[in-house]
Amino acid sequence: MLPLPLSRQPARLTLLTLACLSGHSAFAEEPMQLDSLQVTGVQVSEVEAAREDLARVPGGTNLVDMSKVEQGRVAGVADVLAYQPGVYAQSPGNEGVKISVRGSGINRGPGSHASGTHILLDGLPLTGSGGTPYELLEPLWISRAEVLRGANGFDRGALALGGAIDYITHTGHTAPKLQLRYEAGSRGYQKRSIASGQVLGDFDYYLALTDSHTDGYQDHSSGKGKGVAGNFGYRLNENLETRFYLRYRETEHEVPGRLKKQDIKHNPRAAAANNLRIDAYRDQPGSTWLANKTTWRIDDDSTLVAGLAYHHYPMDIVENSSPNGNTYRVRVDYSDVSGTLNYTRRHTLFGLDSSTTIGWRSTTNLPSSKSKENAALPITVGGTAYPAGTLMRAYEHLGSDHVLHIGNELELTPDLWLTSGLALIYTRREVQVTWPATDDKLSEHTWDYAPRIGLRYQLNPEVQLYGNISRSVEPPHAWSMLWGSPLRFSSTTTQPYAARQRAATSLDNQTATTFEIGGRGDSALGQWELTYYYSQVRHELLTVEIEANVFAESNASPTVHQGIEAGLTSPLWQGGAAGALSLRQAYTFSDFHYRDDDEFGGNRLPGLPRHYYQAEVRYDHPSGFYAGLNSQYASKVAVDYANSYYADAYATFGATLGYASPKDDWQAWLDLRNLTDKRYAATVTPGYNDNGADAARSTPGEGFGVYTGVSWSWL
Repeated sequence: MLPLPLSRQPARLTLLTLACLSGHSAFAEEPMQLDSLQVTGVQVSEVEAAREDLARVPGGTNLVDMSKVEQGRVAGVADVLAYQPGVYAQSPGNEGVKISVRGSGINRGPGSHASGTHILLDGLPLTGSGGTPYELLEPLWISRAEVLRGANGFDRGALALGGAIDYITHTGHTAPKLQLRYEAGSRGYQKRSIASGQVLGDFDYYLALTDSHTDGYQDHSSGKGKGVAGNFGYRLNENLETRFYLRYRETEHEVPGRLKKQDIKHNPRAAAANNLRIDAYRDQPGSTWLANKTTWRIDDDSTLVAGLAYHHYPMDIVENSSPNGNTYRVRVDYSDVSGTLNYTRRHTLFGLDSSTTIGWRSTTNLPSSKSKENAALPITVGGTAYPAGTLMRAYEHLGSDHVLHIGNELELTPDLWLTSGLALIYTRREVQVTWPATDDKLSEHTWDYAPRIGLRYQLNPEVQLYGNISRSVEPPHAWSMLWGSPLRFSSTTTQPYAARQRAATSLDNQTATTFEIGGRGDSALGQWELTYYYSQVRHELLTVEIEANVFAESNASPTVHQGIEAGLTSPLWQGGAAGALSLRQAYTFSDFHYRDDDEFGGNRLPGLPRHYYQAEVRYDHPSGFYAGLNSQYASKVAVDYANSYYADAYATFGATLGYASPKDDWQAWLDLRNLTDKRYAATVTPGYNDNGADAARSTPGEGFGVYTGVSWSWL
C-alpha cells in the first residue's frame, strides 16, 4: 500500500475525532466526562521518509536501502545498484563501474569518468564539467541511494538524460556507536571498515575509515584503495541546523585493457598485450570533497537549504599508447567549486494546495585545473628521440554549469496532482593546448532551457499512476571538446595524429524530449512498478574508439531512446514462525537506435544489452537466518555502430547464505558469485565500424568467486 502523505494524516485524524465527539454529544442527555485521549506520532525512519518523498514524484524512481545491500559483498556501486529497474550498472571486477540510466553514457568505458547522469553526495553536486569521477563513491559510507530516472531529477537540478543518483551518507542519527566490518574472498579480495556515529545533544557526528585490496580477475588488474568520510551536524535552534562533510580517498589500479570476443571465450583472465607492455595504470593519488549544507526552517511552510562544496580530484594515468607505439603519462589536476540554494514553500494557488521550489545549482572548474602529458617511455616523434619524462603537451579544459529551476506541485483534487517546472541552464567551456604554445583556444558560452509537466493520480490506496513530458539538456564535457572530432567520427581518421591531439572542437548540447507514463503500487502479486518512456534525442554526445586507443566524441544524427522499466517484489510464502519466501525481480528493456542516419540508417546504438533482467528468490527466518538464489541475464550487445558483430548474451547465477541478528548488532554472510563460472563480456566500449572483425572492445566479467564477511555493531 502506498504511504499516505503525512500532511493529510493529521487532518483525517482531526475529522475522525470531531465526528466521534459530535456523535456522543448528539445522544447524550447529560454532560459526560471523557477519558483523556493522547495522540502520539510514530517517528518515521529516514529511509521510509525518503521512500514517501519519492512516491510523490510523477515518474520512475528507485530507493536503495543499504542495510539490505550489506547482507553480502559490497565491493562497489555495482553492488549498490543491483536489482534496480531502469538502471544498468556493471563492473569488470574493479571500481570502474559502467552506469547507464535510459541510455545515458551508453558508450563510456567502465574506467572513465561517467556521463549522462548527475551524481550527488547528500544532495550536493559531485558531477562536474568533466563528468563524474568514481573514487569517492565508497558504498559502505552511505545509508541509502536515491535514483530519480530521467526528468524526475528536476528538483535536484539534474537536467541530464539519465536523471540523478543521490548517495546519502550516514549521520549520527543512522549509524551505530561503533561498527566493524571485514570482507574477504576470491582473488585476494579484502575490505575493512571501522565507523562510528552518535548524537550528543544538539551535536551529532559520523566518521568512517575503509581500505580495500584485490588482485583482480584479469592479469595486471590489481587494485587498492583507502579513505575516510565524516560529517558533523549541529542544531543551532529548532529551526536552524548545519552539517559539514568530508570525503578523502586514494586509489591505485592496474589497467588490464579490453579483450576480443574469442579471448573472453578461451582466456578471459588474460590482459591486453599492449597494457602489459606499457605497465598501464590509473591512480587517483588523493581526492578530497569538502562541503557544508545548512537548513533554515523559516516557518511551518517555508524552508531554505544552502550548500557549498569543494572537490579536488587529481589523476595519474598510463593507459593508452598512440598508433605509432609511443606511450604517454597523463597527469590531471581537477578542482571544482559547487553551490546550491533551494527555497521551498507550501501555499495556495487558485484556492488549491500547492508547493513551489525555486532552486539554483552551480559547478565551476577552478583555474588551477590543468593537465599535462609526459613521455612514459623513451619515444620518437617526427624523427626526434625524447627521453622518458619529457613534457610533450600541456592543456587546460575548463567549464562551468549554472542551473536555475522553478517547480510547482498543485493538488487539483484530493487524488490528482499537477507537477510543472522550467529550468534555465548556462554553460561555459574553454579549452586550449598551452604547450606547445598555440592560439587554438576555444571558448563557448551557451544558454538552454528545460520545461517539464506531469500528472500523478492516486487511483486507489494501492495504485498510483503517473505521466510526464520533459526536455533534458546535457552539455559536452570540456575534455571532449579538446579530443573530439569536428564532423563525424570517421572524419578524424584522415587527420594527422598530432593535429587531432591539438584541435579544439565545437560541440552542441545534447537535448531530448521525453514522454513517460507508468505506475506503482501493491497487488496480489506484490509491490510493483512499471514505466514506459520515449525520448527523441538531438545532438547525442557519442564517444567512439576510431583507432586503436584513439577516442573521439561527436554530436550524432537524431536518435531514439525508448524502454520499459519494471520491478516486482512478491511474497511467495508466509510461514509465520517457519519463515517467509520472497522473490524480487527487475527487468529493463532498452531500444536505442538512430532515427535515419545517412550511414547507419536505423542501427542500434552499441554498448548496452536490449534486455537486462535480475532476480533473487530468498528465504528469511525470524531468527535472522537467510538464504537466497539469484540470477542475471543480459542479451547480446552490439559492439560497433555498424552493428557488424555482437558480444554474446549471457546468464549468471549466484547464492547467498547468512545470519543477521534480530538485535542488528552483528551479522555474517557467504556470497557466491557466478556459480557456473560463465565467461562473458561485462561491458563493451564501442568502435565505429569494425567490418565484422573481432576487435578488442570488451571487459570480461568475474568468474566464479566466493566471498564472506562479518559485521559487528555497538548500538
